[in-house]
Amino acid sequence: MNQSDIHLLDLPNEILIIILKKLNNIDVLYSLFEINNERLDILVQDSVFTKILNFVRTSSITDDKLNRFCTTILPQIHHSIKKLILETTSIERILLAGDFPYLTSLELVNFGKDTVFRYLKDDSFYRHIFKHQITDLILHNNDECTYEISLKTYARNFYAPIMAFFENLKHLTIVSSSVYEYPFLLLHNFPPTIYFSTTLTVLNINVFVFDDCLCLLDGRLNQLTTFNVQIHFITSPIYMRYNMDELHNLKCFSLTSYNITFDYDELVVPLLRRMAYLEKLTLYLRIRTPNRYIIDGTHLHNEILVHMPKLQIFIFYISTEIYTHRLIPHKSLENIQQTFTNWKYGQTDCILDNVIGSTITHVYSLPFTFTYLEKITNQFPTMGLNTVTHLYVYDEVSMKHEFFMRINRDCPMLKCFSLKNEMEQSWNCDEFKSDNNLSYSIIEYSHLISLDIAYVNIDYVVQFLLETKTHLPCLTELKIKYNQLKTVTMNFTRNTTRRNCSKVERLIIEESRKFSKDVYQYFPSL
Repeated sequence: MNQSDIHLLDLPNEILIIILKKLNNIDVLYSLFEINNERLDILVQDSVFTKILNFVRTSSITDDKLNRFCTTILPQIHHSIKKLILETTSIERILLAGDFPYLTSLELVNFGKDTVFRYLKDDSFYRHIFKHQITDLILHNNDECTYEISLKTYARNFYAPIMAFFENLKHLTIVSSSVYEYPFLLLHNFPPTIYFSTTLTVLNINVFVFDDCLCLLDGRLNQLTTFNVQIHFITSPIYMRYNMDELHNLKCFSLTSYNITFDYDELVVPLLRRMAYLEKLTLYLRIRTPNRYIIDGTHLHNEILVHMPKLQIFIFYISTEIYTHRLIPHKSLENIQQTFTNWKYGQTDCILDNVIGSTITHVYSLPFTFTYLEKITNQFPTMGLNTVTHLYVYDEVSMKHEFFMRINRDCPMLKCFSLKNEMEQSWNCDEFKSDNNLSYSIIEYSHLISLDIAYVNIDYVVQFLLETKTHLPCLTELKIKYNQLKTVTMNFTRNTTRRNCSKVERLIIEESRKFSKDVYQYFPSL
C-alpha cells in the first residue's frame, strides 16, 4: 500500500491553529515567527497566540530566547498583546520592547517590596502603562510575614504605592508566591485616603485583623462587587467605629480565617447581615463558642442566610470547638446532619470529634474545595481532598501506618503537614523502628515541603524520617524536638534517615541552639 508523506504545512489553517493552541504561546512564537515562511508568520500573529503571553510558564526561557523576543518578536506584535505574565526580573526588558497600547492585564511573579521601590516610580519609561492602562493586576508576593517585619511600615511602602500608582485598577489580586503567608495588610490606623479607589470592583487580599476588613468596607472602595479576604485574626475592633451601612454593590464575598475566633457572634454575623444583595458566599471559619452551641444548618439559615434573599451559591467549611467540661446539650452526628435536610445549596457533610478535652464539629459543603484542613483526628473524612495543601492532624489515640497511607492517598497535593500525638504508634517498638522491616509499604509524599512533628511520640519521628516507611523528596522545612531527632538519627549517623533530611533548608527546634558540625553534615542543605 502506498503511503504519502503529509507535512505540517499541508494542513489547513484551522487545523494548524487547533494543534498550535495546545502549545505555550511563547514556544509557538519563538519557533515559528520569522522563519522565512509568510504563511506561518501571518498565522502565529493571530490574536490566539499574541493576546496573552506567559513568560513564566515556560521552563526554557533562556537569556538568548528572551533577547530574541525583546529585539525581534515583541516590537512587531506588541500592539496585539492584552495580558503579560512576567517574572519581576524581566519587567524592564520586556516593557521597553514596545508601546503595548492595548495591554490592560498584568501578572507579576516574585513581586515584593523591593520591586515596588524599583519599578513603581514616576520617572520610569513605562509609567504610562502602569498608571493609565492596567486595569487587572495579579501580584505573587514573595515577601514572607515574619516577626521582624513592621506591618505598618509594610503597608506604607508596599500596599499604598500600588493603589496610588495604578490609577485605573478594576481587579487587584495579591497571592503568596510560596506556602508561607505574605505580610498582611494593616490598614486600621491609616487615614481613608491611603487605600481609596473609585474604580476597583474586584479585590483579593490578606489582612491582619478584622478592623482592616471593616476599613475596606467602610465606603473607600464603594464600587466593590467581589471581595475575597483572608483575615489573620478575627478579634473585636478596638480602634474606631466604622461605616456599617448595607453593601449594595457587593455580589460575591469570601471570608477565610485559619486562626480560631472567639468573636463570631459579635463580628462575623453582623458583617454578613450587611450583604443583602450577595449572590455567592464562601466561608472558612474556625470558631470557639462561649454560648455552647454548634454551627449547623439551622444556625446558618436563621442567623445568616435568611438575610441574603439573592444568594445562589454557598461554599463553606466551619468548625466549632467547645470545651467538653462545659454543660452542653448532647448533639449526635445524625442530629447535625438532619439540620441540612432540604438544604438548597448542594451537598454537605460533617465530622464530630471528641478529643483532648474538646468537642469539635466540622460542617462543610461538598465537594471540599479549600486548601487548609485543621484539627482532624483519626476520624479523617473519606471525601476527596484533592485541594488540601495544609493539614493539621491530632489525636490522643495511636495513629497507624495505614492512617498515613490514607492521608497520602486522599491529600495528593499536601505541602504542609502538622501532627500532634503523644501516644505510641506500635506495641512492638523494636520491630517498628527496624531499618529492614519490609512489612510496611513505603509512603511517598511527593509535594510535602514542610513537616511539623515537634509534639509527637518518637514513633512518629521514625514514621516520617525512616526511608523504609516514608519518602519525602521535597522536604525543605522540618520542625522537631532536637533530642528526638538526635535519637532517631543515631546521633546523626544513621543512613536510613539521611535521605529524608538531605534537602531540609530550615530546621526548627524548640530552643535556640547552635548546631554542631555533625548536624550540618547530616543536613547538607541547611
